[in-house]
Amino acid sequence: MITFSSIDEAFKWFLENIYKNLPADQKKGRLTYAWRDYTHGGSITEKRMRQILEEYGDIEIKTVVSYRPK
Repeated sequence: MITFSSIDEAFKWFLENIYKNLPADQKKGRLTYAWRDYTHGGSITEKRMRQILEEYGDIEIKTVVSYRPK
């Protein structure tokens, strides 16, 4: 299991380590659009990144909020 501090960081790792090794026939359509949007500064939402990550592996997202009263 690999741990990341954000969805953005996980998606960047996915693109560099999983996406680039996929067969050409899998790098079509929405996956290619997501890669292009992410790498060329386009608009890609966390929801879209999460959906792609879930499609290619198990993902567990935890939100931690710490509050310390003054």
